[in-house]
Amino acid sequence: MEQLISHLYQDKQDGHWVIQSNEEHTDNVAKLASDFADEFGMAPWGEVLGKLHDKGKESNAFQKYIRKASGYAPDIKVPEEHRHAYVGGVIARRMYGKGIDNIFVNQIFSHHTGLHDSDELYGEKSDLKKDIPVEIDTNVAVTELNKPSFSFDKNDFHHLSRMLFSCLVDADYLDTEAFMDKESSDLRKNKASLKHLLPLLEKYLMNLKTDAKDSEVNQIRDIVQRQCLKMSEEPVGFYSLTVPTGGGKTLSSLAWAIKHAIHNGQRRVIIAIPYTSIIMQTASVLRGIFGNENVLEHHSNVNSEILRDENLEEKMKLASENWDYPIIVTTNVRLFESMFANKPSACRKLHNIVNSVIILDEVQTLPTGFLQPIVDSLKAYNKLFNVSILLTTASQPVLSGMIEGCNPKVSFDGIEKITEIIPEEYALHDKLRRVKLEIDDEGKNYDEIADMLKKHKRVICIVNTRKDAKELFKRLPKEGITLHLSKMMCSAHISETIEKIKSALNDESNAIIRVVSTQLIEAGVDIDFPVVYRQEAGLDSILQAAGRCNREGRNGICTTFVFSLSKEHKLPLGEIQAANNARKNLNKNLDWFSPEAMSEFFYQKYSQTHSFDVKKIKEYLYSINDLYFATAAEKFHLIEDAGQNVIVCWKNSMDLIQQLLDSGPSYNLMKTLSQYSVSIHKTDFEALQKIGVVKEVLEGLFVVGYREQYDENIGLLTDSNWSDKSLII
Repeated sequence: MEQLISHLYQDKQDGHWVIQSNEEHTDNVAKLASDFADEFGMAPWGEVLGKLHDKGKESNAFQKYIRKASGYAPDIKVPEEHRHAYVGGVIARRMYGKGIDNIFVNQIFSHHTGLHDSDELYGEKSDLKKDIPVEIDTNVAVTELNKPSFSFDKNDFHHLSRMLFSCLVDADYLDTEAFMDKESSDLRKNKASLKHLLPLLEKYLMNLKTDAKDSEVNQIRDIVQRQCLKMSEEPVGFYSLTVPTGGGKTLSSLAWAIKHAIHNGQRRVIIAIPYTSIIMQTASVLRGIFGNENVLEHHSNVNSEILRDENLEEKMKLASENWDYPIIVTTNVRLFESMFANKPSACRKLHNIVNSVIILDEVQTLPTGFLQPIVDSLKAYNKLFNVSILLTTASQPVLSGMIEGCNPKVSFDGIEKITEIIPEEYALHDKLRRVKLEIDDEGKNYDEIADMLKKHKRVICIVNTRKDAKELFKRLPKEGITLHLSKMMCSAHISETIEKIKSALNDESNAIIRVVSTQLIEAGVDIDFPVVYRQEAGLDSILQAAGRCNREGRNGICTTFVFSLSKEHKLPLGEIQAANNARKNLNKNLDWFSPEAMSEFFYQKYSQTHSFDVKKIKEYLYSINDLYFATAAEKFHLIEDAGQNVIVCWKNSMDLIQQLLDSGPSYNLMKTLSQYSVSIHKTDFEALQKIGVVKEVLEGLFVVGYREQYDENIGLLTDSNWSDKSLII
């Protein structure tokens, strides 16, 4: 071959072919991967990974393949076998020995497919046992690999291994994108540093303070903010911010995080949130402060690895997020599932968590069955990668010391030291007391609850499932402003509805405002109703719902009513039922809003827990020699049945789909299109397929493009029964 090609494309204007040589691509990736790995002191490892990852492209078979697949030489005959990734892995093994398979060889071998399980890597049929084509130059200079400056044990090793993988695949994707799609590549550049963003936040906070009324609630918010700023110049570590709802946690925690990051030489702040509704609100506020170009709102991706079309898969991978922003707002699911992922497009972002501050907002929502791997991952990122973690909530869970389940076998070591930012003597739960709870555990039906809601002109009712939200909404009279919220609505629709609620509440002329919602609104959404109804749940969820009641403290003491729908059905099995049982076991004389009540609630909840590692992730990853990356990734899903994503017909979503079909996926387009996605249960998806309203517009990307299937009040319509056991948000 006259030239070793790594990538090429045909110029749309004059038709000439633009070629990137394999040498150029390899050098670029080596430099990028080295820079990424240098953030945690392993630059030589990143450099060698980059140098070796595409050695296999020197083979005659691959060179023929890329010429034919691109259309450069369409008539050339291509051998059946043209895979190239294994070659660099074989060379790395020869150069450095088998002892580094899971921290070095696997990364090269798997940079297209995803990190492999050890038995597949070592197996008799492994590609690592194949011969290297004779035309490939295997005379590669040996670079000495330095020893990491940090200590790690078998619990941490898989995170270090995955982090090196992240450095390689993101470097590979970024250089490929810079060559193939300069417009998308340029969108990833020109981000500000946290030092440049801090004055913008300080100005915003000063304006808020100037405009704020001199109320007791605002005085407490100011106290919280000043205490956060005072505590920001502490060393890298674990911190908690326990503030009752309405105490200004979001902005105060951000002020702490940015100043803490600057003080400790950290590069970005990552805010992880349980619900997409809070993400949208938080990201909107932050974009207003820092500019759209400095804030990433990231909660969903198309899974590019399921695609069989190689060209489409490559484009979709390049369109995935790498978190190269100073401020990231994402979901707990996206954050932790990435930490345990094995696929390139999911792992590419991980190296950008190094030297960061993670704010875990509403930390009490972390699923109990995954607490062990989650807590262990946070400890590893703190120890190996200079990450600080701030746990924020009104309902702080017990995560330090020994976490004990229903017997000693299900216990594990929590976080050794968590520094609380707000001193106990501040007694914020007393000073911010604006609500009382009235709990009625006697079962009711939908009609009875709807009749109760009708008695109030301004009321919000929060329930556990989509079905319950839909049934109660149907029973409310459509007078005044009556709204429904659930995840049967796409993100753009939810965001618009929340803005309607806020606007209606601020307009005193609106006599009737009634809202029925799932849990997506109970935490972090800044709304203020005089009356709240909350379906029975754990104490943490009830207190979060109570935070939507009398938020500004204008109406003395208001009431949050807790009710049961047991006349209709039992609570869904799993987290909600366990949490509700733990609440029922509490001493009824406790002050429900006190930190002591919350600690007792979590001890009760943990005492019923049969496993903090329900998927046995520890068995697959807590090792150095035998690591099962693919198996663990398949099992580590915080939502058991995450459902099937479909793009719905809302506003201009179909225009975006047409753009996708005309031009193919791009970074910006996929980012925008994610706002019009709804995740539905498998049975609902099959029902929609049966009536012929689902179309697979690209492999793995499904669209319900019929306007009639999307209701302006309740979102996506299906003909199947709703599931109460999954997709409860």
